Amino acid sequence: MSQTQPTTPFGRRPLSLAMMAAQAAAKACPEEAASHKWRTFRNLTEAKAQLGIGDRALAVLSALLTFHPDTALTPGRDLVVFPSNRELSVRAHGPSPTTLRRALTQLVEAGLVIRRDSPNGKRYARRGEGGEIDQAFGFDLSPLVARAAEFEALAAEVRAAAKARALLREEISLLRRDIAKTVAFACEAGLPGAWDALAARLQDTGAMPPRSTGNAVLAEIAAGLRDLRAAVDKCLAESVESPETDASESQTGCHHQSSKPESLQNLEQGRRGEREEVAVPELDTVVPATRALPLRLVLEACPDIAAYARHGIGNWRDFLGAAVVARGCLGIAPPVWNTAVDAMGEEQAAVVVAAILQRGPAIVAPGAYLRDLAGKARAGQFSTWPMVMALWRAKAGSELGRASTAGQATGSAPHPRFTPARGHS
Repeated sequence: MSQTQPTTPFGRRPLSLAMMAAQAAAKACPEEAASHKWRTFRNLTEAKAQLGIGDRALAVLSALLTFHPDTALTPGRDLVVFPSNRELSVRAHGPSPTTLRRALTQLVEAGLVIRRDSPNGKRYARRGEGGEIDQAFGFDLSPLVARAAEFEALAAEVRAAAKARALLREEISLLRRDIAKTVAFACEAGLPGAWDALAARLQDTGAMPPRSTGNAVLAEIAAGLRDLRAAVDKCLAESVESPETDASESQTGCHHQSSKPESLQNLEQGRRGEREEVAVPELDTVVPATRALPLRLVLEACPDIAAYARHGIGNWRDFLGAAVVARGCLGIAPPVWNTAVDAMGEEQAAVVVAAILQRGPAIVAPGAYLRDLAGKARAGQFSTWPMVMALWRAKAGSELGRASTAGQATGSAPHPRFTPARGHS
């Protein structure tokens, strides 16, 4: 005897387009389709706003899923569950009868379950001679299988929107912090520029937007802060601009340096374009403190400073701007920096900051270290040459070691990227 599967609700409940759409989707579901019921429920939970269902309806749906013994849902008549209202209320954490009926109606209207009402509206199952269920009247979970891919796509969209919102809020927070601290540092250090106007623009942006702010508003706020950040960086670069000089007036006298004299003399000879032979002592050499360091040599010895330049380092102006940013990150106070600039000149002080940054954890107190070097420079007992050359040799030695290993396999001779025998500026 064939079994009739009901498609309309019992009593005064009318048939709606949502019910018909859910039944059509269930009929069109392939027989080989399957879905993990709790994974599908998780997707429904994330996409509840798009589906128009509330928390109480989700609690009731979770209770309905517990009445199905299998974790994997597959199309068929065994997807009909038939709990009583009392048992369903217990598993749904005890809602009132009115709330339970309202939640069930919401699930049916959302097309998540289908009513399979009996002739008298009761929920039950008719069993055969072997105890197997021949026909059940209750709630059909077939839409959860038929629309599993749709629910997964909706949940993915919600997750993507949440990630975009988090990234925008993160960017806004970082931009506000960077702008505020840069402006505060510039005002404290007395750097020239329209810092008061930039601070007023930051104040006009308001406080951090609330968490309920939409992505469109967050994107607009982030765009405005990006423009303000660009203006702050431009003002900072212009404020640290200064004419390039060969030496600072405050640096006088000589500094005795024990190093390879041929390299230092050849480097200076190439920089000034001199062709004549230079007599060099065999052991020690005297390097004037006023002798300028080539920028390329400094960058070869201290490559980490390049990470603090917004658009790379192509001249001393870019280098000074990067050193100002690195100084703040190292925790060197403005008074200490000003003392170092007065003692050794702005370029040499920036070179020292780059060297401190390159040495990393080896310098425990960068501010105290710079203050000590400033005192030695004021007494004519310090030059940046030995410091830079020591870092350059350490870096060149490590590169030569790696190149030697590679050269044994390729037959090529290792060589450093920078040759002190040539001139660079």
